[in-house]
Amino acid sequence: MAPARTHPRTRTHTRPHTPLTVIGGGLAGLTAAIAAAEAGAKVTVYEAHHTLGGRGRTAEGPYRTNDGPHALYSGGPHWTWLTRRDLIGPLAPLPPLEAARFHFRHQGTLRRTPPLAMLKLLRRSAHQAPVDVDFMTWATEQAGEKGAQAAAHYSAVTLFHHAPGTLSAAFVQERLRRAATLPPEANHPRGGWATVIDRMAARAWNLGVRMETLSRVDTLPTDTPVIVATSLDAARRLLNDDTLTWTGARTALLDLAVRTRRGDPYVVSDLDAPGRLERFTAQDHTLAPPGEQLLQGQFPIAPGAARADGIARAEELLDLAFDGWRDRVTWRREATSNGRTGAVDLPGTTWRDRPAIERGAGVYLAGDQVAAPGVLAEVSFNSALTAVSLALSLAPGNRRLHGRPNPRNPFGPLSPRTPFDPLDLKQA
Repeated sequence: MAPARTHPRTRTHTRPHTPLTVIGGGLAGLTAAIAAAEAGAKVTVYEAHHTLGGRGRTAEGPYRTNDGPHALYSGGPHWTWLTRRDLIGPLAPLPPLEAARFHFRHQGTLRRTPPLAMLKLLRRSAHQAPVDVDFMTWATEQAGEKGAQAAAHYSAVTLFHHAPGTLSAAFVQERLRRAATLPPEANHPRGGWATVIDRMAARAWNLGVRMETLSRVDTLPTDTPVIVATSLDAARRLLNDDTLTWTGARTALLDLAVRTRRGDPYVVSDLDAPGRLERFTAQDHTLAPPGEQLLQGQFPIAPGAARADGIARAEELLDLAFDGWRDRVTWRREATSNGRTGAVDLPGTTWRDRPAIERGAGVYLAGDQVAAPGVLAEVSFNSALTAVSLALSLAPGNRRLHGRPNPRNPFGPLSPRTPFDPLDLKQA
């Protein structure tokens, strides 16, 4: 693969060679490393595993699965940032015939359209949804109980939560509308998410970033600013800070390869319970051997529930939508994702209430459960850029990066109930 192009316009130099340490080589860590190196910092990334990418890794071998169903949404600031640096690469477009094979399970039946009450709810903007009321209560007032329930279950595609209706109405409504946008925001890099990670790693390398894999950090360095771009659990242990907690989700994952059969659905979205199956080879045939189709699904489960509960719901959808699938299986894998799908906000809370990015003493957090706006990977991206801006603007002798942000509110005067506007974040 050719190295990612260097765009002079993206460089915003601070004083050269300011040292910066990044712990974690996933999306947040690589974003932070690139942004800091473009600003002239001397960056070292430490990654505990032998490969970079975190949850953005793609499996090697005949079945190129991501770590659960992944998509790259085009409505956030990360899309512009990645595109300007030629880091997204080729996308896998969805053929119109496959797009027409999007199905819903509603009231036990396979349908091609969602209920009208759910469509009515989609007309409500996230601005109209309250922060301090749960989604089911508010949505029922807007569209009736059945429409609210269907919408809550559909939103699980971005929430991975077993009871989306119990979460903040503003939080869920923003994600519901983003997930249901036409044309769809969701994009899939050809070859899996690892292709994006590879391009980001190449750009970081070309900018002089030093990357140390198989390097687990147990003690924070004290001679440089540090961005901790790990899971919140790992950050809590590293910083010895029990306040680093936030509500997450738990979901059963099913990866399945089946022999090709004409007419198989592209997506089956469960409106009777949270869950979704997607045939990723509908748009990217490179993910499985010729003559086979790769499906990935996620089925949220409650704390304490068995993975088998989610897998049983997955098999119900397969029985309903994929004729003869049991006789066509060529490969299968199951897993459980616990607290690894990003933050969810309960009623009365917003992204501002999550663990702060600035921790004091030159330590900053980046990741998908910290105080930054956005949907899915956008939280990691936004927090990484903010962490870099804070770290470099506060480093001795440095001039400000994009102006020195307010540590209490680095994204400007946003209302807590208003979704993040990408135009409010200056692009590097």
